[in-house]
Amino acid sequence: MRPRRYAFVYGVQVGVGGLGVQVENALRALALGGHDVHAVGPGPAPSWNGVPGRITWHRVPPLPPLLGRWSPLRRRTGLVQEIADRRIGRFAAARLEAIRPDLCYTFTQVGLETLQWAAAAGVPSVLESPNGHLRDFRRVYVEEARRWCGRRRYRGHPTTRMVRRVEAEYALARAIRVSSEWTRRSLSGHTEDRRRIAVLQQPVDVRRYAPSAPAARSEGRLRVCFVGSLDLRKGFVYLLRAARRAEGDLTLELVGGTGDRCCRRLLERERRGLAISLAPGDPRPALHRADLFVLPTLEDGSPFAVAEAMAAGLPVITTTSTGAAEWIRPGVTGWTVEPASDVALAAALEEARRQARGLAAMGREARLDTERRVAGCDESLSAWVRAQ
Repeated sequence: MRPRRYAFVYGVQVGVGGLGVQVENALRALALGGHDVHAVGPGPAPSWNGVPGRITWHRVPPLPPLLGRWSPLRRRTGLVQEIADRRIGRFAAARLEAIRPDLCYTFTQVGLETLQWAAAAGVPSVLESPNGHLRDFRRVYVEEARRWCGRRRYRGHPTTRMVRRVEAEYALARAIRVSSEWTRRSLSGHTEDRRRIAVLQQPVDVRRYAPSAPAARSEGRLRVCFVGSLDLRKGFVYLLRAARRAEGDLTLELVGGTGDRCCRRLLERERRGLAISLAPGDPRPALHRADLFVLPTLEDGSPFAVAEAMAAGLPVITTTSTGAAEWIRPGVTGWTVEPASDVALAAALEEARRQARGLAAMGREARLDTERRVAGCDESLSAWVRAQ
């Protein structure tokens, strides 16, 4: 079989953040078997180690540096993101005639123009949706911004125009790749054809995120780790309030930065009286110091932070509003709770404290489950794409 030529369109630096790792995973799977991949987007991060395969980079020129500092746009982050994504989409579409791909693979937000070209040219297309339906994604931010920030008008990402753009992408794609049944339910709940949606798990680097020798326990103290952006969708404020409700000695280590002024103020207000440390950068040292990992996300397709914590040998508390809930065996590798409830989260923390002596064994089970779940992920995606 001759090598195929793929056009691969993405919107973030390869290897940076959870979405950047998801882009890297898809890129690696497409390159399997010696296929030619034309990657159109911002390019890889300087520290990226690369993946084997024949990859031709088509880098989108950066936005003018003054755009973000222009005062009318400074607080309209959703509009700035929309401008950047549309720009990538147009850049990609302008190169497709020269690339002449056998298949177009694109991520949501940046793929509309590519999908339009593919439909007109009769070329198969795949759309990857990292999270749930973008209408639900926006609803979470609108509701949380109103609740915690007093914002009647939400100006962040995604804008209503971006929601309409992504809905057009859903409609145009021949096939949609998601990473969890939760995401498939979210998309199919908005009339997207369930038959076009395929669930293919994301791999995680189990060598990089490996368990360490257990740290000496401080009797009675529960060491909790959170990894992710300290933003409204990730639910960090509910974790802080749950920690205040929970009885006994508890320490929190937060790995991630705040994205806007409201979240910075929330963090400063809600952390008062709590034993909290901030540890930006590589999450592995924080994971190795912890007894338990908590991600109280309100909307998440397949959060890498949970997968990496489980690979590192930690039991997990997460919510039912994420694909990661599908990885948890309640009482064996962790717990799931309803979203946006500090009461439910505090009860789970108390349950973890009562089982403190068994948390290490739960973590070992989480590691084994992760190894089994991610085995063969690249090959499965590669084979599925070839079949389109």
